[in-house]
Amino acid sequence: MATDDGTTRRTVVKTTGALAGLGIGAGCLGESGSSNEGSTYSVTMEPVGEVEFDGVPETWLPYTADYADMGVALGQGDGLVGIGQAHLYGTHYYDELPGVSVDASDLTELWDGGTGQEVFYELDADVHLIDPNFMINRLGWSRDEVDEIADTVAPFIGNTIFSASYDWHDYDRYTLYEAFEKVAELFQERERYEAFATLHDEVIADLESRRPDESPSVAVLVPASAEPEEFYPYLINEGTQSKHWADLGVRDALGANDIEDAQAGGGTVDYETLLEIDPDVIAVRQQGQVTEEDFENGIVSSLRDHDVASELEAVRNDRVVYAGMTYQGPIIHLFQLERVAQGLFPDTFGGEDLFDRQAVANIVDGNT
Repeated sequence: MATDDGTTRRTVVKTTGALAGLGIGAGCLGESGSSNEGSTYSVTMEPVGEVEFDGVPETWLPYTADYADMGVALGQGDGLVGIGQAHLYGTHYYDELPGVSVDASDLTELWDGGTGQEVFYELDADVHLIDPNFMINRLGWSRDEVDEIADTVAPFIGNTIFSASYDWHDYDRYTLYEAFEKVAELFQERERYEAFATLHDEVIADLESRRPDESPSVAVLVPASAEPEEFYPYLINEGTQSKHWADLGVRDALGANDIEDAQAGGGTVDYETLLEIDPDVIAVRQQGQVTEEDFENGIVSSLRDHDVASELEAVRNDRVVYAGMTYQGPIIHLFQLERVAQGLFPDTFGGEDLFDRQAVANIVDGNT
């Protein structure tokens, strides 16, 4: 964008990497970057490659809530200006963290029956924490449109980590904490990242030391309607949307029975198909804030009352659990891991907090 004197607010520095053909550039990151003058640094992340910055971004724009959660975890919540779809961002989890809050209603939504370039110009963020291939392959942008926004507004840097089912993702996919570390490099927040990594490792070690040896088969499903007769299947794989399941050592009931992931173009599964698979656990994914009472009175009761669903082993054994939301960064992951652990193994983990809320709030606040 142009300043009053007609000069551009950002000057392209350098971008190299596997997708150099995208022409994605990085730039001076706003007037607020003046305090960081001379502090040039670079971040290398697939698929873009190396992106060089001459100041820490003050305003930033993710599309998916996993990256939004990473930025908030690193103390950058005030600079968050938008999100793809607000209802997919679990900001309600922050309500349990003293002093941490994000009002999703204050964020500009990028999706409005589609996502155009205009909103990117409007928000004028200092960096886009978005995989450019996501814009092309999921949102229908052209390469030229991505290049235009990168060159005239701000660079893209990000990697589609939530799913391992997209055939176009033929480059390195990062784990949650590998991607989080890259975002920490971007915001120059190494100390906060290391504090989260330490807390995460302690929580995982505690779970592993206490969880039962049982490795239940789990079917992760998304209802196709309010009172579903069919569900969209989601495989438990390397995508970060599955991290809490992988942390608990469960087996994927759907993949083991050659069910195709919904994100890879798979269709729905009905109760008859589920009865053939008969998983140990049915995990139902729902977006937004879902209380135990809501889940029990909605999903669980409808399965118990259904002629076919009531025959499923998971329903008979009261092993229908809330699966969480799709997008999880380091904070949301801790909450979803805790609830899933309590749902799977109530005798071991039920009724207790599995991580220290105040410790998380302290890290976000910079009191590490």
